[in-house]
Amino acid sequence: MAPLTRARAGPTHVPNKLMEEYYTQRASAGLIITECSMITPDTSAFYGEPGLYTPEQLAAWKKITDSVHGKGGKIFMQIWHAGRAAHPDHNNGAPTVAPSALKIEGTVHTKNGKVENALPRELDVSEIPKIVEIFAVAAKNAVTVAGFDGVEVHAANGYLIDQFLRDGSNKRTDKYGGSLENRSRFLDEVLTAVVAQIGADKVGVRFSPLNSYNSMVDSNPVALSEQVAKVAQKHNLAYVHVMRGDFFGVQKADVVPIFRKNFKNILIANMGYTKDEANEIIAAGQADAVTFGNAFLANPDLPTRFEKNAELNKPDPATYYSGEEKGYTDYPFLA
Repeated sequence: MAPLTRARAGPTHVPNKLMEEYYTQRASAGLIITECSMITPDTSAFYGEPGLYTPEQLAAWKKITDSVHGKGGKIFMQIWHAGRAAHPDHNNGAPTVAPSALKIEGTVHTKNGKVENALPRELDVSEIPKIVEIFAVAAKNAVTVAGFDGVEVHAANGYLIDQFLRDGSNKRTDKYGGSLENRSRFLDEVLTAVVAQIGADKVGVRFSPLNSYNSMVDSNPVALSEQVAKVAQKHNLAYVHVMRGDFFGVQKADVVPIFRKNFKNILIANMGYTKDEANEIIAAGQADAVTFGNAFLANPDLPTRFEKNAELNKPDPATYYSGEEKGYTDYPFLA
């Protein structure tokens, strides 16, 4: 099951009973990867996403992992820093940060209505080690306190690590900018620190080299794909989770084979696959697994439906971020 932000935790960012029910309903997924979760305060991009930086949050997640494990499931926590995608309106006025002082184009919905995306402050090189440490602490707490089976480092979709990776958002001239090696340095440091805390067998990473969501672009996504796949392989990670396309269809390339060539452990493909297409690429050795997002939202028993070739419920986009039970835990199971 792919990570799906559904903003049900509310402004306290504490997971709740509704989220416990949601994840437990989907315990048959084989592996659940949670929605992105804040590793530190004042980095909210969605207002109601969960966190894992307070004892209360970690205790609430432990109830969820216990419930999923009780149903025989496995669950990884997606650890995440929003970078420039956060907004002061969500974070008590706290400024946003990024590799470079470049803001996301357009507007964002906040508790104050539709507002312009914020201009981030460029991180000083001296601040970066602290953020690396925060990722490591979050990973350790996710596994040892909250009971997760592992973590997925979110390096996709225009959030902080991805902002460092792509040259459209990273204009630095120090050791974190310019060349592919420099732009992937922050990723490398985060993975080094996370692996040191919990072991490589409990760490995955997610990439989206083509996705233009959050005003993201790279001049050479093929070369970037090769670079980050090699970084992941250097750390012998449990898996790489790659989005094969662009939400908006702007940037195009066939990146999954690049990851297959340069990463030898478990490769998970994602984005718009049908059941038949997923089975085909797995049978052909092009990927080892495929994640499903919206299909799993609308069909908590998706593996059973696939097995029986049953009709699928259709997701309701109007309820994706409603904060309520409707469109979250009320999708029907097969009779």
